[in-house]
Amino acid sequence: MDAIELLGMTAGTISSITFLPQVIKTWQTKSAKDISLWMFLLVTLSVILWLVYGIFLKSVPIIYTNSAVLLMSLVMLYFKWKFDK
Repeated sequence: MDAIELLGMTAGTISSITFLPQVIKTWQTKSAKDISLWMFLLVTLSVILWLVYGIFLKSVPIIYTNSAVLLMSLVMLYFKWKFDK
């Protein structure tokens, strides 16, 4: 892994971690009432497109970052569905 890929992986890790506090808080409180469904739907769509783009480029940092963010976005959408009943 060269320095540029390492930079991308580091940036991707930091970007992915930004979602973690919201996922944890929503899980702990069992409440998603203040979570915007539209925002997470748009984030999920955007991340899927970035992931496909990264796959076509065979860019490990783009694939890594967007896979992690997609996972957390899907968890948040699940929480929104489950806790807003």
